[in-house]
Amino acid sequence: MKSESRKQEIINAASILFKEKGYSAVTMRDLAKAMGIKAASLYNHIQSKQEILSTIIIELAEEFTTGMSKIIDSDNSALQKMENIIALHIDVTLRNADGLASLNNDWMHLEEENLQYFEKMREDYENNFRSIVKKGVDKGEIKACSIEIMVFSTLSTLRTLYLWYPEQKNIDSDILKRDMISVLLKGVV
Repeated sequence: MKSESRKQEIINAASILFKEKGYSAVTMRDLAKAMGIKAASLYNHIQSKQEILSTIIIELAEEFTTGMSKIIDSDNSALQKMENIIALHIDVTLRNADGLASLNNDWMHLEEENLQYFEKMREDYENNFRSIVKKGVDKGEIKACSIEIMVFSTLSTLRTLYLWYPEQKNIDSDILKRDMISVLLKGVV
């Protein structure tokens, strides 16, 4: 149990460094120094920097995939499903903003098998989102605008939330959810 806990500490520390410097610029020595241990000690808990990156990205991508599956399978309206997707992104961001930096910025450094797995999850996620928006437009729940622009605008905002929110000291998470849902789904007019 202690080993798993230490592995998670390593992953958490690496997430912060990857966010600050980018995956390519971080060495195992940097990580060890940040944790106050010897680099060789890291290998008692992990195999490589690539294992750390894969763990961060794949776990987050699977969390989004699982969340999207539940949303898709629900009997909710398209608008409610979109609200739930926004809430999902906010919840994940509040729990792991540092990891989301790797998910968004360092995914291309994944090794082939994990890269393909991640790209498939991302593509399926976007297609599911697109399908929800299209159904909403078809049913008249959502204004008939370009589906691609709606998908791009919403997902771009949600995917970069990890950059903006940590700097916001006075915005409560409930207010963030309420107002982001309102702005993203109803606009500012």
